[in-house]
Amino acid sequence: MTGIQRRAAAVAIFGLAAAGCAAGGAGSNERSAMRIVAVTHGQSSDPFWSIVANGIADAAHELGVRVEYQAPTSFDMVRMNQLLEAAVASRPSGLVVTIPDADALGGAIRAAVAAGIPVLSINSGAESWRELGLLAHIGQTEYESGYAGGERLVAAGARNVLCVNHEVGNLALDERCRGLRDAVEAAGGAVRTLAVDLADPDDAQQRVRNALASGEPVDGILTLGPGGAVPTLHALRAAGQLGRIAFGTFDLDAQILEAVAAGDVLFAIDQQPYLQGYLGIVSMVKYLETGAIAGGGEIIRTGPAFVTRENAASVTELAARGIR
Repeated sequence: MTGIQRRAAAVAIFGLAAAGCAAGGAGSNERSAMRIVAVTHGQSSDPFWSIVANGIADAAHELGVRVEYQAPTSFDMVRMNQLLEAAVASRPSGLVVTIPDADALGGAIRAAVAAGIPVLSINSGAESWRELGLLAHIGQTEYESGYAGGERLVAAGARNVLCVNHEVGNLALDERCRGLRDAVEAAGGAVRTLAVDLADPDDAQQRVRNALASGEPVDGILTLGPGGAVPTLHALRAAGQLGRIAFGTFDLDAQILEAVAAGDVLFAIDQQPYLQGYLGIVSMVKYLETGAIAGGGEIIRTGPAFVTRENAASVTELAARGIR
């Protein structure tokens, strides 16, 4: 584990990261007085969020600003809303948030905007950031990404596809499934959603195996993150179906990259979480300094970027450094 990954793990477990002096004396007195709070829905059990945290920590260190990173220990909108309310009450210089459920979190976010606290969203919130009055959204558009994944599965011959959702209730994941469904149905196929629990990979694996053995045809699978992808990989291998069912996923981890390189997974859709965290802090700092925000009122896109067998090796090298 690299130093960056150890720092990210500490952020995920304890919910707090602070970065002070910038390298090379780049920080100014104004920057050292900045305090930015980042509140995400990501869980410490999901390696995806350690990469987001790496980007946040690196940007904070390079720019010489203090960043406090907070997240609930499970996908819990009540707890996340409490964290947001506490962050708003602390009156930070700026607030960086994810918005997996605008209905649950909108009140606290609107309160921040009403209090004059600049807010931008990363990762999830593409559908709601404008109406909530945020400065910008940094991430990928989820529907279009799901649709693009569906087109690739269709091109591989899939017509009866499972959408494996590891975080039911997360609007961004619902949008991925919706995009997949529209792409597959446009080719005359059908999509079923299979809910699994991120916190219970053994049960997730069994649920996928049950779906494969149910008698209903399955010739394609799209998982929405490593929390669903790794159990699905094991389930397909145990059922002797690995390589026979067209299988794609969102997001990366070491096992998924290895499977893509081997040809067992057709593709992984990379939304580039490091950039989401990094650009979230950089954009907020520059807004606080200049009053201007990148993107011109549009989403600042970090994906989708497709990792396939052809480029998996180079991405694996970057992933080992905690930046992909």
